[in-house]
Amino acid sequence: MPDELVYLGFLAACIPVGFLFRHLSPSSKQGLAFLLGLLTTLASCQIHTLHSLVTVIGTWIIIKSSGRLAPALSLSWTFLYLLFFRLSTWFDLPKPTPFANAIQLILTLKMVSLANEVRSFHMEKKKDVSSFSKSSVVGGLSQEPSLYDVLSYSYCYMGIMTGPFFRFQTFMDWLKQPNPQALPGWEPCVQRLKLVPVYGALFLGFNYYFPLAYVRTEDFLEENVFYRMFYMVAVFFVFRMRFFAAWCGAEAGCITAGLGCYAEKALSKPGGGPTVNYSPDPNTEEKYDFKTIQNIDCYNTDFCVKVRHGMRYWNMTVQWWLHHYIYPNAPFKSYTLRAGWTMLISAYWHGLHPGYYLSFLTIPLCIAAESAMEASVRSKLGPGGQNIFDWVHWFLKMRAYDYMCMGFVLLSASDTVNYWMSIYFIIHIIAVSCIVVGRALGGGKREGRRGDGEKRGKNEDKVD
Repeated sequence: MPDELVYLGFLAACIPVGFLFRHLSPSSKQGLAFLLGLLTTLASCQIHTLHSLVTVIGTWIIIKSSGRLAPALSLSWTFLYLLFFRLSTWFDLPKPTPFANAIQLILTLKMVSLANEVRSFHMEKKKDVSSFSKSSVVGGLSQEPSLYDVLSYSYCYMGIMTGPFFRFQTFMDWLKQPNPQALPGWEPCVQRLKLVPVYGALFLGFNYYFPLAYVRTEDFLEENVFYRMFYMVAVFFVFRMRFFAAWCGAEAGCITAGLGCYAEKALSKPGGGPTVNYSPDPNTEEKYDFKTIQNIDCYNTDFCVKVRHGMRYWNMTVQWWLHHYIYPNAPFKSYTLRAGWTMLISAYWHGLHPGYYLSFLTIPLCIAAESAMEASVRSKLGPGGQNIFDWVHWFLKMRAYDYMCMGFVLLSASDTVNYWMSIYFIIHIIAVSCIVVGRALGGGKREGRRGDGEKRGKNEDKVD
């Protein structure tokens, strides 16, 4: 538990510290946020801080020298460095700490996003349109960042180890807030924290009674199959409670500092920020939200119906990053294959453990299964039948995530396959059966793809 206590202490400290930043000038905010983040990195990573520094400097060089190729080169550079980082012991280097790994993950997202933002800035500058001055509101930079800007963004203390991910423009908007003390703080912070003690207590309780280590024992295999199936439900519950508490706490630290606070009319998206131009009305009291730094929707994570939608409400800022920088560049046209490619990249970003890949690459199979059944069964039912279908769909969605979570936490291929084998690969069998039955009942490729295509046009069923 020592690592968890360090994370908890860091998150708890960020909440009161955040209010201090509302009283500082932009330059003081930038400098102090940089200093706190850098000191946190040095204290938790020590010599491994060099990994993050090399990543930042390498990306800076790419941005300054590569022009239009900067986004692709920055993605290649940061992902290749992730490989070196994870295999550092092969080169007789000390093994990075878990904190260094967490910082490296967030930094990778930031550097790729930064390269894309700078490239967009240069493209807009070349267009030289009269509306360019408004582009910063919807995500366009107003000037090219300096090395100091890049370093202060990279090591900003907010989200440095736990997320949420936020864009460079979000960081600059935070520095330049005209009246940060007038922005909401206490109320949205308390709202975000009110269930954290419940999540924490549930995590500790269920983790005590359902330890993950038991799954790896011979005694576990002697339990009846229904208990073995139930165990994955308990493990995923523990997993969710842990991240619900951590991410809500991380969001609260951003809220107290005012990071990601925009007017509701900006229609902000988690990770991305404002999506429309807006002008403050001096005669109207503005309403604000913190959707830009929202990383978890606890209710919809559990109670949305579809597998594909479950991803939308989990680690939301990272899902935005995947949706904007990975999904559109996938070397496939079909939604299922694009989703598979995106899940493969997501697995690699998380780590090299085979359990990540076994879990993430099960998602496209589940998506194909639910698409086939929606096209062949649900579309032909009346309102009452569709309601029953949706409840069954929700139940199977939750069991699918329970099942995939086991690979995510067991990590090794042998442990994951052994557990799945102990419950007869039930989710894989159900998914394949749904695809076969769906096709047999008329949910063929053409209809299924057409339905997905229509939804993609509305940005409803993309990996976001």
